[in-house]
Amino acid sequence: MSSVKTRSNYRPTEKEEFMNPKMREYFRGKLLAWREELLRESSETLQHLQSESLAEPDIADRASLETDRSLELRTRDRERKLIAKIDMALQRIEDGTYGYCEETDEPISLRRLEARPIALDRSAGAPRAHGAHAARRLISHSNAAPFSAPPSNRRAARTFSLKEFARSRHLPDFNLWLRFS
Repeated sequence: MSSVKTRSNYRPTEKEEFMNPKMREYFRGKLLAWREELLRESSETLQHLQSESLAEPDIADRASLETDRSLELRTRDRERKLIAKIDMALQRIEDGTYGYCEETDEPISLRRLEARPIALDRSAGAPRAHGAHAARRLISHSNAAPFSAPPSNRRAARTFSLKEFARSRHLPDFNLWLRFS
């Protein structure tokens, strides 16, 4: 751990040197607080599940209780995975790689790190290099709107109307979809 202390009202700014010791300590504190909150909620859930009995006489009440328990356990499993990501982010702070995109080594914006301290890439909306199909965007719902389909043979993409695109994919009548969307 670093010996740098941050004030409780400190907020990183773009004017500062990126990931200076004060900034790293700020994000470390933020991640540790988040981790502690998740661990506290997890222990409360375990206590609740241990004290709760599934011996309900009514079958509907028992089914409802089991559904609630299942949902709670699924939520805790997600939080367990989130704690692992927080631990990885804390390790990246120690390694000096925190705040930099894993793919490009460029700095992740402070606004993104504030919103998602465990972020690994520069932008949540940016398509990844391996996801060419993820980069396609539907521009409009009108029949005349152009749609660029990815080229199958690395040549220039052909522009389709949405209706042509649906027909090329052997989709059912596209007009029905337009009518109800």
